[in-house]
Amino acid sequence: MEPFLQIAPHSLAIVLSRVVAEDAPGVTESEEPPHHHTGYEIFADFKSLNMKYFWNKMVADAIAETFFLGWIDEHVLLIQGKEDHLEVLREAWMRRSLKPPQGFDIKYL
Repeated sequence: MEPFLQIAPHSLAIVLSRVVAEDAPGVTESEEPPHHHTGYEIFADFKSLNMKYFWNKMVADAIAETFFLGWIDEHVLLIQGKEDHLEVLREAWMRRSLKPPQGFDIKYL
């Protein structure tokens, strides 16, 4: 049995959880995490935060080559890209260097 579930070819599901104010020390602007209107906005935020990896060109290149595939149940971001790019993102997540979209934590990929 495979250790993962493939939803779509060359895709990756990023399972997110909302950050509550207690989990984010030093945040004083608002009790509510930033509200995103669409899954695409969450993907765009995720992509812009992670493309700033100038010290890790592989992660920046992998993020640049991913595309929005979908948004499921307000917690799962689906992205699509080449398998080698998705593998770079998996490795970055395992090293805890992949940044979540603002207002979220990445639970698992």
